[in-house]
Order: sequence, then structure tokens, then C-alpha cells
Amino acid sequence: MAQLFGFSIDDSYKKPSPSVVSPVPKNNEDGADYYLASGFYGQYLDVEGVFKTEYDLIRRYREMALHPEVDSAIEDILCEAIVADQNDSPIQIDLENLNVGPNIKDLIRGEFQYIKEMLDFDKKAHEIFRNWYVDGRIYYHKVIDLEKPEEGIKELRYIDALKIKYVREQKKKGGANAIQYTPGNNPGASNDPLNADFEGLTEYFIYTPHSYQKNQYGSVAVTGQQKDAVKFAKDAVAYCTSGLVDRNKQTVLSYLQKAIKALNQLRMIEDSLVIYRLSRAPERRIFYIDVGNLPKAKAEQYLREVMARYRNKLTYDANTGEIRDDKKYMSMMEDFWLPRREGGRGTEISTLPGGQNLGELTDVEYFQKKLFRSLNVPESRMADNSSFSLGRSSEILRDELKFTKFVGRMRKRFSNLFHDILKTQLILKNVVTPEEWESMSDHIQYDFLYDNHFAELKEAELMNERLGLVQTADPYIGKYYSVDYIRRKILRQTDSELAEQDKLIKAEKEAGIILPTEQEMMLAQQVSELNSQGKGKSEIEPEIDETSIEAPESPGVPKGGEI
Repeated sequence: MAQLFGFSIDDSYKKPSPSVVSPVPKNNEDGADYYLASGFYGQYLDVEGVFKTEYDLIRRYREMALHPEVDSAIEDILCEAIVADQNDSPIQIDLENLNVGPNIKDLIRGEFQYIKEMLDFDKKAHEIFRNWYVDGRIYYHKVIDLEKPEEGIKELRYIDALKIKYVREQKKKGGANAIQYTPGNNPGASNDPLNADFEGLTEYFIYTPHSYQKNQYGSVAVTGQQKDAVKFAKDAVAYCTSGLVDRNKQTVLSYLQKAIKALNQLRMIEDSLVIYRLSRAPERRIFYIDVGNLPKAKAEQYLREVMARYRNKLTYDANTGEIRDDKKYMSMMEDFWLPRREGGRGTEISTLPGGQNLGELTDVEYFQKKLFRSLNVPESRMADNSSFSLGRSSEILRDELKFTKFVGRMRKRFSNLFHDILKTQLILKNVVTPEEWESMSDHIQYDFLYDNHFAELKEAELMNERLGLVQTADPYIGKYYSVDYIRRKILRQTDSELAEQDKLIKAEKEAGIILPTEQEMMLAQQVSELNSQGKGKSEIEPEIDETSIEAPESPGVPKGGEI
């Protein structure tokens, strides 16, 4: 096999033991295509059934994104997923659960910040996320110094999804890349699974400087421009998909896939609505032309002359939405011209009424709601007069909560892009080894800037309800419930929160930020009076121990400091 362009990280640690055998290859549902090896450019033999489908899908997704309704829905999703702020970055790395030293954490944070600077993510986050959302995938070439790989990634270059494809090349049995296994306990047995020879897999990316174009026959053919194709090593390209895969065709789908049918239906309804209104809105006339006793040919000629003199043809262009005067085509808006023989009522002009139900938009609104539902956007955001209310969270629609969870899932999927690039950067710079990364990767999280007001209203309403329950249970504290029970069961405070709040309350009381309660003030007054009375007694009388004084309402407390 020819040398792949780029670099590869040693993954020998991933090789299974000789006893771990399976003829089924790993399937990550990443939309990779399988090919049998047949020369360096053998993978291009099946572009008719592979690249054509994916090429058409991506082109269709991008055309859909230009439609006003779809663009509005995409913008709603982007505004929730990527929050732009002047001071804070849209995404930060979270290493709280990572069990490594602080020096390693500082190095990881520094490399993550370097990756964001290479992507210019703080400024281009909206565009990057939109490209990933619309296409359903995104590619970046990790440019490094091949002579000095320890310096890490030098540049991240965006690759158009139409110009690159992820491929798993399946080698034939007995080849150089075939998976060999040593014989088991019974080497002579032909059905020994340890004596099997399974096909090996080689994963790489195929990049063409020119996107795949259709020829005159409507298919993708191998032309001279495909000879410039380059095979990229798997680790040299950062690859992130939407996670949606067509299992029948093994093709990565976009989140816009469900909206294809709804958008086409909406387009047809809108075009037909415009044509119907243009044809039915005006009042058409019927011209009865008196032709007298003219022969049939003469009568028809006379009628055409009259029509050409007074007729005005208007046609509607569905592609541009323009109305133009075109006499070459028949129009539904033209008037009717009918001949009338002598003996009739002579020339007459009558009027046909226009359409009476032109104001009905029920069908258009239905398909608009259907389009928004297919994009997982709440229908309430489609209304023109929709307002954001800061009322009770119980009044918030369930669709908004579903939408929030949907955006959270997309954020988590999109963070795989940073995860892949960060892995390569840390391994190249010898911060971690590939084995260490496998154990650390699950504990590295990514925190997106949060700006969902509906979730804030939900938390505020929950806190309000809890405080209301505490106020209701206050007379029963000390009688039926303890303070610790109220804090744990009603306020839902954890052990760490309890300790933290107690510490803060004590510090704020000492600083005078929290004023003492009425009971505490009464108790302090009683203690002060007892101290003053104790000073006026003779030296023979014993001193009063302040620590033994209880609250005034207790039955055993002496009054006036008398013993």
C-alpha cells in the first residue's frame, strides 16, 4: 500500500490479545464506506453508489438552509447552542473530575486554549457550528511539522465536506494487513477460531481538490481531476459527525434530513397559493363579439384581431417570483373571447367574480408548524406576536424543555471535535501517552456558555416552592422535624453544601452582614442583665456561670440572677 499523507499515532496498545477473536469489524456509525482493495485508486470504482448519494445530500442540505423558514429555525438553534458574550468564551474545558496533578491540568487548559485560538472559535463559533449542523459533519486537517512532530499542531484547516470522504479499506485474506492469530489448543482442527485468518482494515480519508461532479449522463465518473486525490491518514484529520446514520445506506445524515419532505411540501403549497391568488384575485371578463354573417374562417380571423388588440397576458415565474407580460404562453388570467352570430344580443362584456376564499392560510400554517416540528424547534417560536414572558415556570411549554435537552445533546456531540484535536495535541507534545489518554478522556468535559432563560425560570420557581414549604413547616421545627431534616429533604442540600453554608453563615454573622434574630437578641439581653446583676453582689456570693444559663422560656431558669 502507498504511504498515507499526514501522520499516524501508534495504537499498538489497542491490538487485542490472540484469544480475542471476532470476524465482525468495529462499527462506530461514522458513515465510513467499505471497499475491497484493488490498487491505489481502486476505491473510486464504486463512486456511483457512494459519493453520488452523499454529494447530493450535502448539496440539498445547503440549499435547504437558504430557505427563510429553515434559516429562522437554524438561527434559533444556534442562538441556544452558541452563546456569544463579550467577556466569556462560548466553550471552556472542565477538568474537575480528572484525577491528575495540577501541573498536568494547567498544561491541558493551555493546549485547549491554543486549539481555540487556531480555530478562532471565540469569533467564528457561530459559523463553525452552523457548518457542522447543516452538513451533518465537519473536517479539519491537522497541519504539523513532519520533521518536528513534537511541536504539535501548527494549523487547523477547514476541509469542505464535498471534497473528502472517510473510507475503511478491507484487505483480502492472507494479505499484509490481515489479522493473523496463532493456533489454539487444537491446531489441527479446521474450525478452531484461533486459527482463523480475518480480513484486515485500513482506515483513511480520501481528499480531492475538486468536488465530485456529475457528468452529462447524470452520474459521477472517474475523470482526470480525481487523479489528484490524496489519501490522508486517519489521525491527520479531525472528524466530527452529527451522530445520525442511515443504517440501510451507511450514510451520515444531517439534522435537516427530517425536514426535507416538509420543506418541499411547504414550497409547493406556497407556489400554488401564489398562482391561485394571481389567477383568481382579478375579475375576469367575458367578451361576446358579434361576427354577423361572416363565414367561419373570417369570423375566427376577426375574433383573433380583436383579441390581439385588447388582450394583456400576464404570467407568473415560480423561480423568481416575478410577474411579466408574456404572449407566448397561455395564462389563467386572460379573458374569455366568444363569438356571437347575428340574431343574438350583439357585442356584450360580462364579468366573472374573483376568488372568495383568498384569505385562508390554514394549510400554509399547518406545513410551517410541521417544518418547525421536524427541526425540533418549538412551534411557539414561529408566531410573529410571540413574546418572552418572565412569569411562572409552570406556564413554560414542555416543548421548550425538550428543545433545551435537544440543544444539550448537540453540544455534547459537537464537543467531539475539540476532543479529537486535543487528543492529538497532547500526544504529539508528550503531555500524555495514548494509554493515559484512554483512561483520562472519559473525565474531560466541555462546558458551553449557558443562556437559556427558561431553565433559569424553572430553577427560580423550584427554589420559590421549596422556600414556601420551609415557611409552612417552620412551626413544626423542633417538635416534629429537625433543622437538618428540613435542609436535606426540602431544600435538597448535600453534605458539602451544608458545611459550606454553615461556614459562610458563621463568617457573615461575625462580620455583621447577617443581623441576629429576635430570639438571639433576647438571649443576649438576658445574659447582659445577669452579668450586670452579678457584678453588684458581694464577693462572698458565687459568680454566675454564663454557660449554664438557658433560654428564658425554659422552666428551670432562675430569675434576677438569684441562686
